[in-house]
Amino acid sequence: MTRPFRFGVVAPVLTDLPTWRERVRHIADLGYSTLLMPDVPLWQPAPAPTLALAAAVAPDLRVGTWVYAAPFRPAWNLAWEAHSLTTLTEGRFELGLGTGRPGIEDELRERGMPVTSPGQRLSEVREAVSQLRELDGPEVHTPVVMAVRGPKAQALASEVADTVTFVLRPTDTRDEVADLARGFTSTRDVELALHVPVVGDGIAAFMASAREIDPAALHDADSMLVLPDDPAAAVEEVQRRREELGFSYVVIGADFAEVMAPVVAALAGR
Repeated sequence: MTRPFRFGVVAPVLTDLPTWRERVRHIADLGYSTLLMPDVPLWQPAPAPTLALAAAVAPDLRVGTWVYAAPFRPAWNLAWEAHSLTTLTEGRFELGLGTGRPGIEDELRERGMPVTSPGQRLSEVREAVSQLRELDGPEVHTPVVMAVRGPKAQALASEVADTVTFVLRPTDTRDEVADLARGFTSTRDVELALHVPVVGDGIAAFMASAREIDPAALHDADSMLVLPDDPAAAVEEVQRRREELGFSYVVIGADFAEVMAPVVAALAGR
């Protein structure tokens, strides 16, 4: 089944609050479906209250985490927080969840938290989703977006996730990403999402510290981490990625919301 396109924007609070609120409203007006928050401790306000504010500012906009690092929170607390956001947003929250970004072990040590193995962290994800389903009950369903890479994470996502996004490296070739997408199987109807941190020659602000991201090199390699800033070319490329690999949910940084607006206007919901 071909899923309709939708587009999300990662929009951390990097300005004064009135400016950020106006940006949230503008993102909604441009037709984006979802406003997303990264999970970077002490870098910005915590995701949950920030998303609750965003949902109040733009009542038609979905909100979500992109993505929570499971090791930072006990499973029951993460589930309670996610269910609470679903309740407070009247069903507009999506829980983005993963085992943690590279270097998560050092961050856990800095905060005096236990450093668990990758397998244990995956079990934490499973437990969090299980407890979320209990809290949701039969009448509510909080969508779960899982960030995955290896076969064990993919297998869990095939069981419990509504949406899957692959953790991509700047060195991944188009063929390698294609192998990930084509190799993912599930008996359920799972949406495939693609996070694109580079548009044209620009890097999303929240990814700018990733020194290994070189826009020119990504363009030369025909990388999936980049889209052209020409709307017509971007429309063609986004359609190509859905047709060939099934990616129907495209996530970009807030810096590119305006330049990608014609793409959203042409493809969202289609």
